[in-house]
Amino acid sequence: MTDTRETNYAGVFDTNIGFGKRPCVLVIDFIRAYTTKGAAFFGQGVVDAVEATVDLLAEARRAKVPIIYTKVLYHPSGMDGGLFVKKVPALRSLVAGEPLAEIDDRIPPQPDDLVIVKNYPSCFFGTTLASTLAGLGVDTVILTGCSTSGCVRAAAIDAIQYGYRVIVPRECVGDRHQEPHDANLFDINAKYGDVLPRDDVIAHIRSVAA
Repeated sequence: MTDTRETNYAGVFDTNIGFGKRPCVLVIDFIRAYTTKGAAFFGQGVVDAVEATVDLLAEARRAKVPIIYTKVLYHPSGMDGGLFVKKVPALRSLVAGEPLAEIDDRIPPQPDDLVIVKNYPSCFFGTTLASTLAGLGVDTVILTGCSTSGCVRAAAIDAIQYGYRVIVPRECVGDRHQEPHDANLFDINAKYGDVLPRDDVIAHIRSVAA
């Protein structure tokens, strides 16, 4: 009998890491390119995740939990995208002034939020994110955004490598297709952090406020 992935991983990849004392919410690439029908990167799963994130962000703001957004922007030449834009040429359209490169209107950054521009999958790579989190005294990153199989996964891997606890509210991340979404949530939960129901994460944020 063939093992299921759950039984195969049991006892090796099933430890919860839990929350620390100082969380931060990362909103990874929830840009219109993923939420506009007809756009190259559109995915209904991302739209659903954006909508699920609205209330989580509201609770984070009430609790004064810092929120950091990321977005992708390239020089028109694409020279700052290196081999990544050669592998995924559609990324070349994400330049300054392109409406699809802007953050979805349902979750607009507020004045106290930070927006970081990145060029590669991980929001830690080539950005000020790690030093910003350290300066804030953050020990836990709550990952929301897209895509689960790309930039969210890359952020989860780098976050734990930088020493941050990783929490992923399941409903608040999305992808263009369900299978890579599910597979990567399983893998993130097994190796890099805790994938939890959104309501559990919101409850923790409320406890921080209390």
